[in-house]
Amino acid sequence: MELGIFELLISIGIIFLGLYYYTYSKFDYWIKRKIEGPKPIPFFGNFKDVILGKKHDAMLIQEFYEQFKNEPLVGIYSLSSPKLIVKDLDLIKDVLIKDFNVFADRGIKIHEKVEPFSLHIFNLEYKRWKPVRAKLTPIFTSGKLRDMFYLIADCGTHFQNYVERLAEKSDAVDCRELTAKFTTDSIGVCAFGLNMNSIAEEDSEFRKFGRSLFEPSFRNKAKRLLRQFAPAIYDVIGRYMQPAADKFFEKCVKETMTFRKDNNVRRNDFLDLLIDLKNNPEKIQTFELTDQLLISQAFVFFAAGFETSSTTMANALHELALNQDIQDKLRKEINEELEKCNGKLTYDSVKNMRYLDQIIKETLRKYPPVTMLVRKTLTSYTFNDTKCTIPKNMSVFIPIWSIHRDPEIYRNPEVYDPERFSEENEKSRHPMTFLPFGDGPHNCIGSRFANYQSKVGIISVIQKYKVEICDKTCKDYRLIPQAIIAMPKGGLHVKLTKV
Repeated sequence: MELGIFELLISIGIIFLGLYYYTYSKFDYWIKRKIEGPKPIPFFGNFKDVILGKKHDAMLIQEFYEQFKNEPLVGIYSLSSPKLIVKDLDLIKDVLIKDFNVFADRGIKIHEKVEPFSLHIFNLEYKRWKPVRAKLTPIFTSGKLRDMFYLIADCGTHFQNYVERLAEKSDAVDCRELTAKFTTDSIGVCAFGLNMNSIAEEDSEFRKFGRSLFEPSFRNKAKRLLRQFAPAIYDVIGRYMQPAADKFFEKCVKETMTFRKDNNVRRNDFLDLLIDLKNNPEKIQTFELTDQLLISQAFVFFAAGFETSSTTMANALHELALNQDIQDKLRKEINEELEKCNGKLTYDSVKNMRYLDQIIKETLRKYPPVTMLVRKTLTSYTFNDTKCTIPKNMSVFIPIWSIHRDPEIYRNPEVYDPERFSEENEKSRHPMTFLPFGDGPHNCIGSRFANYQSKVGIISVIQKYKVEICDKTCKDYRLIPQAIIAMPKGGLHVKLTKV
């Protein structure tokens, strides 16, 4: 029996009302628990502007953070699912460190079938994350970094020569593209023994594919939204949304691993560590070490490493162009330290540049590339000194961007001031007020490498070149809503002139 138009409309209406009731009926979750929060709307919860591409999630969370200024916890809804923003610094410390065993998962759904490289250390659930993290940690010690520092410094020299060619043209320079060339090459050489040629070649394939992973394109935004808000749909169509960079990178890593094995080549780098794990599977006995899982670790180290560091460097150059007095003070420190080493950049000379360290930290404070941490409960949990108990599998958000820009923590947070990170000022603040790399067991495994890589890049520019504002310099720093790593609309442009 065919439905008439009236019956069809009635059926659609019933379905709509059913969905409406299904979502709306859950919106008393936080009310019942007496947790304050913004009022949700059906179908979207509190994320309408994010889903519609009008606002970056960092800015949305900051609105909630400021709206409920005196609340230690803020209840929100992702579609109809309740989530919790943790604002109180002591409670954040409990989540990240003290009670890590309860919050050991990041709560990220892994789509193994549609995303071949999603099995990396950032996504893995606790069972697989713990042994993989333990086996990867040795490559990121200070001793290992000291041993490979000459490779980073060599990339810095090539980078400085490239900057010289750009400065001669007197054109506006896109800081993000400039610094990404350097970080792509340094990670390629240090971690995989590969010459990415991003600096030497304008059309380097590594740079092209690396750029595609994080560009705020419609496809990348759609993937991110479907993963977060409609994982079941993503499981069906996600395979058609994967970038060409995946296959390209897989081919490069496999070929390099095969070459090293066939020619008995060893560099004691990140890739060799993965080869060791592959050849000695008994080191991890709780699950199978597949090629896909191993290559996933290489992929995330390359992808996340070049983008977060290049963004930090770009933001630092942008601020140095706006603050010439800070730039002059930094250049003075760089020259003084290099003079002690006969002009040669060494691991120790970079370590001794205290003001440069303050600049990197202030840049990460004002522009944290990762704007929010997510943790998921493995059991029910009651927050200390509160009556709030949350169940197993509840996701909590740690709002890094909002904490870093809280005027009660950092006075005049929009002002760029490296002195915030003098030794005295650092000691006076709660340790959870600065979280660019997270904290606790889940902290960023590559933070030390990222730190030195960023510093070498900044030194390579500032030592011999003055960074100045130009007509294209960003005057109003507003985040691109679709961006995965926080970046501003219009890019970051400066002018370079030789000192």
